[in-house]
Amino acid sequence: MVYLLVAYLVLWGMTFGYILALANRSRKLERDLELLARKLPEHPAEHPAER
Repeated sequence: MVYLLVAYLVLWGMTFGYILALANRSRKLERDLELLARKLPEHPAEHPAER
């Protein structure tokens, strides 16, 4: 019975760790998108590649 409890706790620990990793990755992506949005011009017509 102890093994079942240990397996249960390990499973929840791994699930919690995975959720934390996803949250960190999501925050990093949001920061990267904000940085990219600041670097791009406000109006798409101002971009030299579209002329």
